Amino acid sequence: MSQLPPVLSRLSLPVIASPMFIVSTPRLVIAQCKAGIVGSMPALNARPAAQLEDWLAEITESLDAHNRAHPDQPAAPFAINQIVHRSNERLEHDMALCVKYKVPIIITSLGAQPEINQAAHGYGGIVLHDVINNTFARKAIAKGADGLIAVASGAGGHAGTKHPFALIEEIRAWFDGPLALSGAISTGNGILAAQAIGADFAYIGSAFIATEEARAADAYKQAIVAGSSDDIIYTNYFTGIHGNYLKPSIIASGLDPDHLPVSDPTHMNFGADRAAKAWKDIWGCGQGIGAVQRVQTAADYIAQLQREYDQARRRLAL
Repeated sequence: MSQLPPVLSRLSLPVIASPMFIVSTPRLVIAQCKAGIVGSMPALNARPAAQLEDWLAEITESLDAHNRAHPDQPAAPFAINQIVHRSNERLEHDMALCVKYKVPIIITSLGAQPEINQAAHGYGGIVLHDVINNTFARKAIAKGADGLIAVASGAGGHAGTKHPFALIEEIRAWFDGPLALSGAISTGNGILAAQAIGADFAYIGSAFIATEEARAADAYKQAIVAGSSDDIIYTNYFTGIHGNYLKPSIIASGLDPDHLPVSDPTHMNFGADRAAKAWKDIWGCGQGIGAVQRVQTAADYIAQLQREYDQARRRLAL
């Protein structure tokens, strides 16, 4: 395993909760951090943009209060996801607020900019960049990212096509820094498996949609509980970038999930010109939902992950 920076060395469970568009808000982030894993949300979930400052204040104040009340069991750090893409007109504004509130971890997606990394480093933060292949991984580290999130096949939202074994092995051949694995992980067994192949952390998203704190429609949560990997469709139709989505939501929008057109990859607008919009109407989701059996609190789900992880370690005498 890597020599981890201090901010990532005090987790009770080696898990980073992935930032989910629309779904992740301070309520979920705070619950995740209090339960001992990195909680995260996209900056773009705060709408209007001015709301982001209120949310950052809420998160930092809530976690500070928790830490004062529980000095022996402090909360895990939180992360804010920045979409580093030309379509994101808020990037400079949102990053300035992250600097103001000294957000411990910045997660960058869809582009790597040295300026973002430098801004985080200026106040002592770290940057994790998500990548779908080894080429992008090398570019991200060359531009100053501190760690990587390997988004393998089966991950929710904008996912890659690489098998996790191949992707982690290729990255670990040259990179010994913080590395998380994303892709169909929803159990303690999966967390340990991610570590076994060379990752430091599991990156878990879709299972958190089926938690009480998630800002998701009840129908979305129930679709997660009822669904399996057979219900996941991989397409670039909705945003111009390939991603995994729940088949029932595509059908409910009047589309045929088995015959979706191919979209222009330069046209990334989150479906703004379509009646069915990602991620509001077309629900992002990864392949690991078959293990999700019920809607529960984030704390209860994380406690379940901890039990499963400990059992897996004992089974393998680790």
